This record gives sequence, structure tokens and C-alpha cells, in this order.
Amino acid sequence: MEKKNILWVDDEIELLRSHIIFLSEKGYEVDTVTNGEDALTSIKEKSYDLIFLDEMMAGMGGLETLSRIKEINSSIPVVMITKSEEESLMNEAIGGKINDYLTKPVNPSQILLVCKKILESKKIVGEYAAKDYLQDFNKISQMLINELDYIDWIDVYVKLVNWSIELDKHPELGLKQTLSDLFKEANKEFSKYVERFYPDWLNKTDKDNRPTLSPEIAEKYLFKHLQDDNKVIFFIVIDCLRLDQWMIMEQHLNEFFRIEKDYYYSIIPTATPYARNALFSGLFPSEIEKRFPDYWTNRNEDEKTMNKYEKELFGHLLERKKIKLRNDYKYIKIIDPEVGKNFEQNIFSYQTNHLTAVVVNFLDMIAHGRSDSDILKEIAPDESAYRSLTNSWFIHSYLFNVLKSISQMKNVKVVLTTDHGSIRCLRGAKVLGDKEASTNLRFKFGRNLKAENKQAVFIKNSEDYKLPKVGVTINYIIAKEDYYFVYPTDYHKYLSYYKDTFQHGGISMEEMIIPVLTMEPK
Repeated sequence: MEKKNILWVDDEIELLRSHIIFLSEKGYEVDTVTNGEDALTSIKEKSYDLIFLDEMMAGMGGLETLSRIKEINSSIPVVMITKSEEESLMNEAIGGKINDYLTKPVNPSQILLVCKKILESKKIVGEYAAKDYLQDFNKISQMLINELDYIDWIDVYVKLVNWSIELDKHPELGLKQTLSDLFKEANKEFSKYVERFYPDWLNKTDKDNRPTLSPEIAEKYLFKHLQDDNKVIFFIVIDCLRLDQWMIMEQHLNEFFRIEKDYYYSIIPTATPYARNALFSGLFPSEIEKRFPDYWTNRNEDEKTMNKYEKELFGHLLERKKIKLRNDYKYIKIIDPEVGKNFEQNIFSYQTNHLTAVVVNFLDMIAHGRSDSDILKEIAPDESAYRSLTNSWFIHSYLFNVLKSISQMKNVKVVLTTDHGSIRCLRGAKVLGDKEASTNLRFKFGRNLKAENKQAVFIKNSEDYKLPKVGVTINYIIAKEDYYFVYPTDYHKYLSYYKDTFQHGGISMEEMIIPVLTMEPK
């Protein structure tokens, strides 16, 4: 390993000779100077990885030297060393952008710890991350051999997502491909699991032996908070939010909220017209079609049309469950930045409402937009970059500002979730069907639809999956894993066009295993 260069600035440097010898023995190269002027000269002549800087020196003091050092090279880590323990001095030094602060007399172990923390922490953390990852890799691989239940699958998925985020910090470990392969294998087994058990879940009255599903979210997580007349409740649904994206957002919200996290499974197809309507209606798609035929438009695939009646469906659900509100609930759908900014500017006017439901469509627009935009594909070529793009959007978004404002309100709770996630589609699946079949890439309904069994779930009887009948001869197919449907006509053209796009509607952990958060201001 290349030696790290340290500069130690102290007007009593001879008294620190034992420390300097100790660091040299540990593999560091240490230069010494006795005043600020010589320190600045040394920094101009040589590159240093770390500076130890005495605060009390004759001539140019430590704080002035620090300021001058940062003018020459603002990225050099500086550790201030002083005899003083005054808080004002500590604040002044920290304000001057030091990396650590030690009080004299210092001992060798303190100095070594600071060196390791600043100069070697990434390497050391990376080594331990690699060790822990390999342990978890073996554990998850072993789990996939066994028969898992829905709770086990949540555990597997959360572990994989946590490692995705952790390995983003350590690209030098070269473990991302092994994680990608493990994700692929897990989704293969997960798809088999869902195909086998999903129809049973829909008919089970014993909810303890199956996951919570989309139509049950409001009753399980929202309605209990509405029993208190004094509460202000926000129900926020972020369309197409993956768990990894939420975890990135959550890092910024922990400062403002105490957050309880749980998980549920999206119904299939994991597409907005099915999953989000189920979320707001408390009903499965076939039940919506029967109860509210005027609300269900299954031939028109325009999302704005298919999710046109969420407010009304939600109102019927509140009425059906006899939920009494102190005033009429508000429903806001944010489908463009102007609506979002307006909501942000007027957020405090909503603190008189008992219940405000908000749908945020931006992440879904990113997912769809990336499919058609070379620029977005360049910005977010993979899941890691997709998370980074989500982070960049969120910290500058009206949504973050809205949530920060809500955290200042009294007696408020936020229930935040999504209707489905998305998956990066990498493999094409050839599908046959008539020209009237739907155009979705992860699910289709139409006549005589056919695809390979290993790539899709074939649904002959829509009632088994509580899906609208559409017509007597209509069937559904749902894509598994990371497959996307392509017709034989111009097969290679569309195979290439849609490869490596984020899609939803199918069966995968990313689309189906959904976070649901209850947030209370700190």
C-alpha cells in the first residue's frame, strides 16, 4: 500500500517525537514544522493526506493557519490539537471545517485512531463489508434452497436492497455482479412462489397466513389514526416507489420524523390502474368492476383515465367502513411540478383538515420517461444511478419541503406508501396474440395470448386472480422476473428499444414487496 503523507504542525514538536516515531512504525510518512508559515510552504511544495495542527502557536495561530490551508487546498483533512477545552473554541474550529478535534495531552492510540478513521476508514469498512456480504450471500443462497413464506421473502428482499445500497459505497470491492446474480436467482424463485400461492391468498380469510395486499392498506394502516378527531392525517401515495428508492429518501427524513416501517404485497398486475385503484377503493379490480362499472375503463390504457376516479373510490371506502371525519377529506393528485409547488406553498392550510390524501406521480414519470429518453438512460444507466437520481430529485423537491413543513405541525401523522415498484427489464419474452391485445410490456390481456411458461404466468380464468373479465375469450399473461413482452413483428427492433428500461406490471420482489410507513414528527 502506498504510504500516506502526514504533516504535523506544532511549535513544541520535539515533545511529540515519540508519537511521530510511533506513526512512522505504523507505515505513515510524517513531516514536521514548528509554525504556520512553514506549514503553508510545505503544503505548496508537497501533497499531504492529513495535517495535525496545533491550535496555540507563536506567530500565526492555529485557526488562522487553518483558514490559509483551506485557501490552498480545501480538501486536505485537518485535525486540530489544543490544550483548551472551551466550547467556543471547539465551535470556532469546527466552523473552520476541521475533520477532528483532540485535546492535549494526546496519546498514541488516539493519534492512530484518527489516522485510521480519516485515511483508512473506507478500506477497513470495505474489508468488513466484503466479509459480512459473503456471509449474507451464503445465508440468502441457502434460504433460496428452502421453502420460504411471505415473511421470509420480505427478509430476503430487504437484505438484498440493503446490500445494494451498501455496495454503492464500495465499488472497489467488485461485488456488484455477484449481488446482481443473486437478485436474479431470488426473483426466479420468488416468481415461482407467487405463481404457486397468489390465487390462494385472494381467497384466504385467515390473514395471518398470507401477506397484506393492496386493498387492505387503508384499513390496516390508515383508519386507526382517524379515530382521534384532533389528529391531522396525511395519506401520501408515491406512485412507482421501489424500496431502495424509499431507503435513500428515508435518510433525509429521519431528522424530522420517527418512522415505523412495515411491508405489504402489491396485487398483480403491479400496474397503476390495478394496484392504485385497489389501494384507494379497498377492493380488488374485479370487485371494482362489479360495484362501479362506470369507474372501470379497461380498454383505455391512458393512466389519467384509468385512475380518474380514485377520489370517488376512496370516498366510497370511507363510507363503507363508516369512517367519520370532522370535515370533508381532501384529495390531491400531483402530476406536474406546478401542482406540486402550489401544494408546497399552501401546505399549512391543510393542517385544519382531518384527512388529506396525496398522490405523487413523479417517480412513475421518471420510470416511463427513461424508456424514451437517451439523456435519462445516460444519467441513470443502472439501479445504483437510478437511486442517485431519486436522491437528487427528492432533496430538491416540493415533496421534501412539504414533509419538512408537516413535521412542524402539531398532532399530525403521515401514512406514506406506494402502489407498486418497478424492475429493470433485461430479457425479452416473445409473446403471441391478436392485434387487440393490450400494449403493456409486463402484463397483457387479450385473445389467444401465448408466451413461454418460464417467462410468464398465464391466467385463463380472470376470477381466480380477481381481475376484470373484459370478455369471455380474454385471458391475461403476467411477466415474471425481469422479462418484458415483445411481439414477433419487428421483434429485434423492440427487443433492443425496451431492453434495460424500468417497467412495472409483472411479478418481481421490486414490484410487489412494498414499504408502508407511519411517520410522526420528532
